[in-house]
Amino acid sequence: MTDIKKDILWRVYLMYFSILLFAIAIIVKIFYIQIKEGAELTALAQTQELRAFNLEANRGNILAADGSLLATSVPVFEVRMDVASPNIPDKFFLDNLDELSGGLAKILQSKSKREFKSYLLKNRKKGKRYVLLGRKVEYEQLKEIKKLPILERGKHRGGLITIQTPKRVFPFGELAARTIGYENKSEKYFVGLEGAYSDILTGKDGKQVMRRINHGDWIPIHDENEVEPVDGNDIVTTIDINIQDIAENALLRQLLHNKAFQGCAVVMEVQTGHIKAIANLRYDSTDRKYKETYNYAIGASIEPGSTFKLANMLVALEDDKFKLTDSIITGVGFAVINGIQVQDVHKIGNGRVTIRDVFEYSSNVGMAKLITRAYDNEAAKYVDGLYDMSLNQPLGLEIIGEGQPFIKHPEKSKSWWGTSLTVMSFGYEVKQTPLQTLSYFNAIANDGKMVKPVLVTEVRTGDVYKERFGTEVINKKIASQETIDTVKSLLEGVVKRGTARRAFYGTPYKVAGKTGTAKIVKDGRYTRDYNASFVGYFPADDPKYTCIVAINKPTEEGYYGGVVAAPAFREIADKIYSTSLVLDLKYETKYGRADEPVKNNPVNYSDLKDIYSSLDIKTVDYLHNDPWAVAQLNNEVIELESVEFSSHHIPNVKGMNAKDAVYLLENMGVKTKLSGRGMVKSQSIKAGTQLRKGQTINLKLAAY
Repeated sequence: MTDIKKDILWRVYLMYFSILLFAIAIIVKIFYIQIKEGAELTALAQTQELRAFNLEANRGNILAADGSLLATSVPVFEVRMDVASPNIPDKFFLDNLDELSGGLAKILQSKSKREFKSYLLKNRKKGKRYVLLGRKVEYEQLKEIKKLPILERGKHRGGLITIQTPKRVFPFGELAARTIGYENKSEKYFVGLEGAYSDILTGKDGKQVMRRINHGDWIPIHDENEVEPVDGNDIVTTIDINIQDIAENALLRQLLHNKAFQGCAVVMEVQTGHIKAIANLRYDSTDRKYKETYNYAIGASIEPGSTFKLANMLVALEDDKFKLTDSIITGVGFAVINGIQVQDVHKIGNGRVTIRDVFEYSSNVGMAKLITRAYDNEAAKYVDGLYDMSLNQPLGLEIIGEGQPFIKHPEKSKSWWGTSLTVMSFGYEVKQTPLQTLSYFNAIANDGKMVKPVLVTEVRTGDVYKERFGTEVINKKIASQETIDTVKSLLEGVVKRGTARRAFYGTPYKVAGKTGTAKIVKDGRYTRDYNASFVGYFPADDPKYTCIVAINKPTEEGYYGGVVAAPAFREIADKIYSTSLVLDLKYETKYGRADEPVKNNPVNYSDLKDIYSSLDIKTVDYLHNDPWAVAQLNNEVIELESVEFSSHHIPNVKGMNAKDAVYLLENMGVKTKLSGRGMVKSQSIKAGTQLRKGQTINLKLAAY
């Protein structure tokens, strides 16, 4: 028995001793963890429970020239609820659940009242602490949500959780959408101004510390952010909202009328190169409507057709190859030149025409004969002349995707053929984008100075500008002034007598420009599809704007530039002229005092009325049989108001047309002498001087 007890005791002592050793090992491990690994494990635990998340900064605004928002960022919210929060008592939750569910259903409209009630109740029973109520909730909706029962108590007592993110919106919808553009950094898409100025528009992200809760969800631990995000800078564009709207609507009407595939319309300010409008529309067969999905004006390198005849005339006139009064035989409008058949739309005159006629009536036969005779043995000189005008260089736009111009050189290109000179004379085997074509036409309007098209003028932070961009000159003088003046007369002749006369018949202002029609190449062969274009400037005697309209694949009502593109140009020019250019004619005052307010230039009422009638624009008259009136734009309505002139003082006639100035002065008993042409630039007797019957006033005229 004693041996049995001893054996039992030995086993008990052994067990106790083993437990003691195990306990000592645990204590040693605890001390080791506390001393050696404690700080590291504590930090690890904290990082597992707390984490700093990025808060996306608002992207900078893209503004129109007048400050209107073209693109902006607005806050949207992800709204969640800590529905199982211990700070929301069961009775309080159930008492208010019905009203809360009804309010959420009304505000968010994503679930019915019954569905919200069931959804919230089920998640509370499951102990969920991070229940989604709505994504992309707008600020006004969030304000209403914060008024609802339970949630009105805030984050800690009511379980309301909100996470703010910015959303990009476009207040004018698709207006200039492709030019405004977008960016997708993950797929490396940088389109339009959004892509080109991404670094400027992108702000600096902030930081928000969040805590992990059950089910692996994360919620903010503070109402305030740890690091506030900094918004991006704004950019100010040259886009004029009114002109942009005019251009898009005119282009859309012609695309619909001609059932064309796509087209563009660009309006540029002559002296500055500011793009006031750039419209690009392409037919979307899925949505069955025209949309801004491709920047045709900037990205499409196309054979320009007859608009390129201007470049040919510039080179040949600079080289003194012929004079406009020289004649050439075009015959019946068909000829074989350098082994290629060249044809006109129809016979011009009796078949023997002047060089002026060749251009104004857009004779392919005549132009091919002129250029091949002039440069058959010196083709390199001809192409060098085109290069001297910078026509082979891209414009260097900030926007990614500018199409490359193509003008091959006989000494440098393997694709130079015996027929190349002939077809280049009427705009084939060369390529330019519509905007590149517009830029050298703009140089003609700008007396030879070629400027780079401008889309952005300023970088701002709020109302404080950080950087300004001026006009950049590409080529100081593309040709001599004599040549520039000569081709100006040709471009005016196209509208007065030539291929665009019908489209611009009866305009109360002068237009200069050129039609263009070119077959489209596909898989190395010319198809039966065409590009139709018209490019020019207005008013021709004092150019303010250049414009190009290019329409791709018209299928109804013809395919020539004068029929398809010129009418859209006419509509754009008419509306710009009636709403801005007429109203920009300034005069000092009826007495010419410099310190008095500037008003619109007085015009003979009947003439002014005729202008608006010819443009089919309604006016409101506030006259009492007065012969003189001014036009005022009031909420898009043209108002005609009377102007009275003192019968005892010399009036200010600067800025008036010669006919009106002479009529006004001579009816006052003052004799007039005129010098020059155009509008009155100066008068020999100061406005406001006492009038004496029979005195003579000298008026100097000039194109303003």
